[in-house]
Formats: sequence, structure tokens, C-alpha cells
Amino acid sequence: MAEQRNHKAPSVILLLFFFSTVISTNPACNKMDQDSLRSFSFNMPSSPLNWSSNDCCNWDGITCDAAGRVTHVLLPSKGLKGGIFVSSSLGNLTHLTHLDLSHNSLYGSLDQTQFFSSLSRLQTLNLSNNLLSGELPYSQPLSNIRVLDLSSNHFHGEIASSFFQQARNLMKFNVSHNTFIGSIPSSVCLRSSSLIQVLDFSFNNFNGSISRGLGVCSKLQAFRAGYNNLSGLLPDDIYNATTLEEIALPRNSLHGALSEGLVNLTNLTILDLSYNEFIGVVPASIGKLSKLQFVLLDYNMLEGYLPPSLMNCTNLIELRMGSNNLKGNISLLNFLKLSQLRILDLGKNHFTGKLPMSLYSCKSLTAIRLNTNDLEGEIHPEILALESLSFLSLGGNRFHNINRAMKILMRFRSLVFLSLAASFEGEEMPVDLGMVDFDGFRNLRMLSLGGSDLTGEIPLWFSKLRKLEVLSMGHNRITGSIPSWLGTLPRLVYISLDFNLISGEFPKELCTLPMLVSERIAAQVDDNDLELPIYGIQGPTFLQWKLSNFGRGIYLGNNAMNGHIPKEISKLQRLQHLQLDNNNFSGNIPDQISNLKNLEELSLSWNHLSGKIPSSLTSLNFLSSLDVSYNNLEGQIPTSTQLQSFNASAFEGNPKLCGAPLPNKCLPSKGNEADDNSEDHVENGHQWFHLSVALGFITGFWGVCGPLVLNEKWRYAYFQFLQNAHDRLYASYVLTVMFIAKIQRRLRS
Repeated sequence: MAEQRNHKAPSVILLLFFFSTVISTNPACNKMDQDSLRSFSFNMPSSPLNWSSNDCCNWDGITCDAAGRVTHVLLPSKGLKGGIFVSSSLGNLTHLTHLDLSHNSLYGSLDQTQFFSSLSRLQTLNLSNNLLSGELPYSQPLSNIRVLDLSSNHFHGEIASSFFQQARNLMKFNVSHNTFIGSIPSSVCLRSSSLIQVLDFSFNNFNGSISRGLGVCSKLQAFRAGYNNLSGLLPDDIYNATTLEEIALPRNSLHGALSEGLVNLTNLTILDLSYNEFIGVVPASIGKLSKLQFVLLDYNMLEGYLPPSLMNCTNLIELRMGSNNLKGNISLLNFLKLSQLRILDLGKNHFTGKLPMSLYSCKSLTAIRLNTNDLEGEIHPEILALESLSFLSLGGNRFHNINRAMKILMRFRSLVFLSLAASFEGEEMPVDLGMVDFDGFRNLRMLSLGGSDLTGEIPLWFSKLRKLEVLSMGHNRITGSIPSWLGTLPRLVYISLDFNLISGEFPKELCTLPMLVSERIAAQVDDNDLELPIYGIQGPTFLQWKLSNFGRGIYLGNNAMNGHIPKEISKLQRLQHLQLDNNNFSGNIPDQISNLKNLEELSLSWNHLSGKIPSSLTSLNFLSSLDVSYNNLEGQIPTSTQLQSFNASAFEGNPKLCGAPLPNKCLPSKGNEADDNSEDHVENGHQWFHLSVALGFITGFWGVCGPLVLNEKWRYAYFQFLQNAHDRLYASYVLTVMFIAKIQRRLRS
């Protein structure tokens, strides 16, 4: 054993000597490269880079080759701030093949440096998510570049075809989220070298039509040019690029019919042509595209029937064809094979029939939108098989039995969004859903039951919806008053009860809604995206993926409410919209409304409000809509640039109201405060005038008549004086008449 140990000892020593030799002979970082990196770091204000060791090959984000030359500089999300390529220091890294400075705060222009001139070996350049600007450099050598990502910056100008002629080895090109203009470059793929796999031009200002040439991109996998201003037809040769896996061209003005050539793209997994102007029918043989996962054709002008072959695309995850002119009996569609389907949007079409029972076999469904069609029937308990369902929009159809529907749907644990608006016409609002052990809708954030002429009162079970943020019940026939417990819902920020028959006063408890009172409380609430966007009144131009985008408002207009607007309304600091028009509110406009610093809309028209418009309203800097017309308001409209910017119609119907923008002018004044003071002085002056006249009359009367009443001698002497005065005046009158008659006789003679 001792001999074996002695025999192994030299072997171990030799092995250690070998590794130490290898380590010692590993070349250190090239000094010129190291100096270039130090210069780059030095010119970054408050550089977060911890490059303190003597060997740059051991620095964070740096990789060297066997000769000690820097080949990789990978510094994404490092908090770098400053000018890009300061002193072109990185340009001295002549062996650099990979450079990643993405997700930092670098600024500057690429065409102002000679950065590329020495980086002839550069293969990957990722400068995405910075603050870079300027145009793409066309004169720099890019012959070896394979991956170029300049997305999410401020680059502008046009992209010439010559750029791609230089970059013959380019495989991935991403300039999305910039402000490029002009047309998408033609001849992107050269016949001699068509290595392009990904082209991403989305979120820019490109215009014009898409030129032919994509058909020769023999390796093209993804073509993205959505959110631009493109128009015209799809180039017919695009269907020759059979390697395509993704076509994403949403939010343009492309038109024409969908070609049957589409079925040649058998590798296609994503087809997104939404928000365009395509017409005609969906190709009947679209089911041949068996790899399809996302079919997004919503907001076009497609017509005809939904091809039954589409139900053979067993890999479908999203099927969105809403807002078209499609028709047919939806009950005839067989969804049994779509086990992976997660989102179905066929809303705003002309489908008929009942909810297909086969749809409930798609256990992965999280969102269903079938609103605004011509569906009928009832909602059946089988829908509860969709345990992951969080978004359900079935409004605008002809369903019935809302009481049964709510008792079924309340058993969903995952439901976040529920819209049954404009359905269940004229039925009564469900009152009792088992209030004793009510545990339904535990995650419901939005409930829309408007536009159905529903009768009854606001049901008590609403008080159990502790996560409810948006309550929309306008355009019904709801009666009774607003319950005080509505103000206790901890997350409620949007209440729409307009166009109903609600009476009673504005409950003060509504002024304590936590989410409208405290910014701190609001910040604690998660605001996750919805599974599908909500469309606003502007249609596809107004998409809301979050309920917070709905706005914070109280809409109680067009009811029969009365009483005063409570001063406590000042507590709703986060309120943006307040509509109380067409009611019977009376009293003054509370001055405390001026505390609603976030208020954007205030509608108080067609009530019985009186008094003056509070001058403090001029402090509402975000107020963009105001209507106080047809009340009993009086006085001068407070002068401010903001209030005078509204149309005169916002103040009309108040005869005693004056001042701009109304045509009837007020009396000249030095200001509202001066007017008030002058009015007080005038009123006080009138009072003192009348008082002095009264005192003078009393003094004169008793000063003259008092002694006559109290003293008999004075009274006899006074009346004797009056008699003598009368005799003298009469004698003078007679003598005057005789004298005038004598003169007249002489003049006649």
C-alpha cells in the first residue's frame, strides 16, 4: 500500500503542474481592449459597472477569446446612462462579435459615429429599449451582421433597400417601436442570399403598400408590420414564402379579399390581420392550416359563414373574428376538437341560434365574447365546466330568465368580467340569490347589466361583491333609492345608474368610497389585464385592457333624485366624472366640489340648482367638460380662462346668469369680490336712506304738530295765522287779476 501511495504521488504532482501551467499560460485581456472598456465605463455618468480587477476577461458581461481579445460585451439592463459609443471607445474592440446594450438609457445617433467601420466581425447588435435617435447608417460595413435589434428607440427617417444589400448575412431585423417613415423596403430578400428569418417593422409610421419580394424569402419565418399606416392589397407572392410561421399586420388599412393562396402557408401558426379593411369570405379550406394557434381577424368587413373546417385546427389557442359581418347558426359549429382553445371572440356579428353545448368541452377557455349577435335561449349549468373562465360577454342578444342565469353564473370562482347588457329585455332584477350563504362572484370586478329595461330595485346581494370595481346598470327601469351600503364596497370606482327611475337623495355614504377617496388605498389594488379588451364608444380606436382605463366616475343622470348635492362630495379626491343632470336636485352648487382636483367632467344641467356658480370651480385644472345649463343660477360666471373656454350652451337656461361666454353682459366691475362688496354697500345705503327719511318725517311731524296738539293757545294762534295768511293771499290774487284785465283792455284799444 505504501508503494502504491509513493507511486501515485508523482502523478498528482504532475497533474497539478499541468493545470497550473495551463492557467498561467491563459493570456490576459488585451490592454487596448481593456483601455477601451475602461473609457466606455468612465464616460457613463455614475457608472454601475464594477470593473475593478486587472483582467477585463473576468469582468461582468465581458467574454474573451483564447488570445485575450474581447468578443462579447453583454450589458443588458445595467442602468447605463449617457451617450452611445462615447469617443467611439467600443469601436476599438476589433474582435467584437456580440454587443448587447439593451434596456438601458443610452442616447445619441449611430450615424454620427464611425462605430461600425472597425467592427467588421460584429454579428449580433442589440440596442433595443434605449433612447437612441437619428437615421440608420447606410455607409457602414455590415457584411457580417446576423442579428440587428434596434426596437423601442427614437430612430426615424426611411430605410433604403441598399441597407439590406450590404447586410447580406442578416437573419433577424427588428426596428419596431420607432418612428420610421416611408415604405417598407422592397427586395429585402436577395435571390443570391435570402437568409432572413424575422422582419419586424411594427409600431412605426410606414405607409404605402407592401411591395412584392417577400416570396423569395425562402427562410422567412415571421413578418410583422402591424400598427403602421399601410394600405393596399397583400402582395400575392407572400403566399410563396411557405416557411412563414407568423404574419402579423394588425392596425393598418389593408384591404381586399383573403386569397385562397393562404392555405399554402402550411407552417403558419399566427395569422393576425385584425383592424384592417379586408372583405369577402374566410377561405373555406383554412382548416388545412393545421398548425394554426392564433387566428385574429377581428374588426374587418368579412362576411359569409365561419368555415366548418376551422374546427379541425386542433392547435387553436385564440380565435378572434369579432366585429365583422359573419352569419350562420352558431349551434352548428362543433368545438369538440378545440381542447386548447383559450379565447373565443365572435362578438358583433350576425350569428343566430343558441349557445353551442360543444363549446363547454373546451376546458381551457378563459374568455368568451359572443355579444351583439342574434342568439337566444337560456344559459345552462353546463357552462360551469369552464372552470378557468374569467371573461364572459353575452350582452346584446335575446336571452331570457335572468334569475336562473345569475344563480348559475354566481357559482364561478374565476369570473372577473361579466356583461349581460341589453339582454333579458324587461325582466325583473334578481333579488335573492341565497343571501344567507352567498359566496358567489368572489372575484368579479366588472358587472354590466345595462340597457335591458330591467325593473326592480338595486338588489342587496350587490353588497357582497367585495372586489367589484365597475357597476354598469344604466338604461333600465330601476326604482327606489340608492342604498347607503353601496358606499362601502372597497374597490368600487365606477357607478353607472343613469337613465333609470331612481329617486331619493344622493347618499352621503357614497362620498366615502375608499377607492375614490384615497390614492394610497388605490395603489394597493392589483390591476391585471383582462383576457380580452373592452371597446369604447370610439370603436377599435379605444381599447381597454385594464379596468383602470375605464375612468373613475359616478353617473346618476336622468333619474328622479332630489335634495341637495352633499358637501361631503369633496372627499372623492380621485373622482374624474360626475354626472347628475336631469334630476330634481336643488340648493346651491356646493363650493366643496372644487376639492375634486382630478375632476374632468361635471354635468349638473336640468335641475333646480340656485345661487351663484362657486368661483372656486376655476381651480379645477383638469375640467374639460362642464354643463350647468337649465337651472336657476344667477350672478356672474366666475372669470377664468378655463370656464370662459366652454360653449355658451353649457350655461344657457339660467336667465339671471351673466358674463362670458353668455351674450348678456354683467355690469362693469373690478372683480367678483368687488362686485360683492359694492352690492353690500348699495344695499346698506338703501337701508340708511329709508331710515333717515323715516326719522326726518317723524321729527318734522312731531316738531310742528306736537306743540299744536299739546298747547291750546299755540293751536289757536297757529290757526289764526293760517286764516290771516289765506286772506292776504286771496286779496293779492284779486288785485292781480284786475290788473291783468286792465292791461288787456288797453292793448285791444
